[in-house]
Amino acid sequence: MDKAFYLAPSLALAAVIWVLAQRYSIFLLLRLPGTLCHELAHFMVGLVTLARPASLSIIPRRAAKGWTLGEVKLANARWYNAAPTALAPLALVLLPWWIAVLRTRPGWHFTPLDAGLAFLIAPQFLACWPSAADWKLALRSWPLLLIAGAGWYAWTQYPWRWPAI
Repeated sequence: MDKAFYLAPSLALAAVIWVLAQRYSIFLLLRLPGTLCHELAHFMVGLVTLARPASLSIIPRRAAKGWTLGEVKLANARWYNAAPTALAPLALVLLPWWIAVLRTRPGWHFTPLDAGLAFLIAPQFLACWPSAADWKLALRSWPLLLIAGAGWYAWTQYPWRWPAI
């Protein structure tokens, strides 16, 4: 409960930033920490899964339907690494939770540091959802869904037991 209470101001601030950024492009700058983490998540998972990230940019650019806040170009996006790389920002939701766990020790209270952390945590809530382009890239990994589905089916239909020692 303490963690949810700790994160409530950041969630409210994320909603305010989202609304203001829709109307006034200057407020996109408040999303910069989240954009940096979002793109770094793509970049780091791309390195691990051999998608070979070629470039990373967090400079906002005008696009056809709004703004592109950042991008990572991948030189080797294949069926086996597209989904993990494209959906990597989903793990960003753990970052605010981790900060809340560290900050809400027994006997905690809000400090000025927590107000500053709220401004760094709020953009993470906005950045943890993959963009439409990310979801489109993740669809390249449809064979992984088949493999996972077959594995799940085999696991549930043919349960195995550890051999007795």
